[in-house]
Amino acid sequence: MKPVRSEFVEGFRGELLLPADEGYDAARKLFNGMIDRHPALVARCADVADVIDAVRYARAEGLKLAVRGGGHNGAGLGSCDGGLVVDLSAMRGTRVDPEAGTVRAQGGCTWGDVDHATHAFGLATPSGIISTTGVGGLTLGGGVGHLARAHGLSIDNLLEADVVLADGSLVHASEEEHPDLFWAIRGGGGNFGVVTSFLFRLHPVKMVVGGPMLWPLERAGEVLRWYRESLPAAPPQLGGFFAFLIVPPAEPFPEALHMQKMCGVVWCHTGSEEEANESLRGARELEPTLDGVQPMPYPTLQSAFDGLYEPGYQWYWRADFVKEISNDAVERHIEHGSRMPTMLSTMHLYPIDGAAGEVGNTATPWAYRDAHWAQVIVGVDPDADNAETIKRWTIDYWEALHPFSAGGAYVNFLGEGEGQDRVRATYGRNYDRLAQVKARYDPDNFFCVNQNIVPAP
Repeated sequence: MKPVRSEFVEGFRGELLLPADEGYDAARKLFNGMIDRHPALVARCADVADVIDAVRYARAEGLKLAVRGGGHNGAGLGSCDGGLVVDLSAMRGTRVDPEAGTVRAQGGCTWGDVDHATHAFGLATPSGIISTTGVGGLTLGGGVGHLARAHGLSIDNLLEADVVLADGSLVHASEEEHPDLFWAIRGGGGNFGVVTSFLFRLHPVKMVVGGPMLWPLERAGEVLRWYRESLPAAPPQLGGFFAFLIVPPAEPFPEALHMQKMCGVVWCHTGSEEEANESLRGARELEPTLDGVQPMPYPTLQSAFDGLYEPGYQWYWRADFVKEISNDAVERHIEHGSRMPTMLSTMHLYPIDGAAGEVGNTATPWAYRDAHWAQVIVGVDPDADNAETIKRWTIDYWEALHPFSAGGAYVNFLGEGEGQDRVRATYGRNYDRLAQVKARYDPDNFFCVNQNIVPAP
């Protein structure tokens, strides 16, 4: 790369990091340690003006551009080799309007930032299950988490956004302004611009009744069959994702369970303790080995797994949407779930019915509102020597279950290099409309470091 133009350097209020600079290696590191990128320049933006300048500079210099918000992208799409990274991590401001019931979050916020701001008012908006996840990436892909059955996906609660387009202009996207762009960013990923600000609807969620219930692995078939029938029939205030797991050797898990392979459900009920106990009566009749469900502040549940999944671990993802969990699928789950190769490797089934399922398949780019679960299989380990092991387990598991899937996958769970056919399958009949919006706002496919939507001709 030729020297950075002086006028860009002088006008930039954030921090510009070149490969020779101290701090560059730390800035370029990705959440997924399996992926290594070496950008030519990292632009840590201080404000929207910096974002605009960085986009215009990358375009003028013919540099590939990647956008990094919270940095949790499993496919490593927050960086690129030889290009410019727009790093929003310094832009983490939030503002709650309790009377309007909204929160505005800048593009570099994590969900922990948002939860901290909103919890003081007894409010929350749907997000994921780990508080260190970035607001931007999770929202632009859809946003699945603890509150999906009660209050929908993150995109269902997005009211407006500020977007820096490929030409460096800033636009406001909402139902009233640039409605086609607003439709596209609610699930279309980072294909359309750099989102510098999000405005979300809030809900009265302060305390929840939540936590894990665990059963021995040999009871997985019984528990999963009960779960597939019972949760869709439960009140929408109850959410809970099924998991295969190896119990971490740490509190609050009893020492007798440490490193045991088990199955479980992590519950979240947004109603009263009495209502939660009634909704969970069937689960307790299954006599879990561990019942960790209790009243807690919502941010406590949201951050419960933060310490387990630290940046820099090896990750390999595969995912699908699932409409039904057949008996044959249950058997395949047991076969492969019992072979978890490392303590942090897991399989989750996230419910996406309830409020999330009440939205039409074309109302947003999320094309599988008629599915009941977003399934993800993920091999995780701190040790790079285990990378091939966790990758092989994940692929074998996914290939065994994919025939039982609805076809596409939650775009935030698509892995690196899965190909254009998987992107098309994920958006289904919404893909062509997304391609038309892409052609209007980014006809040259400048924003291509993503699960890419190719501009319509």
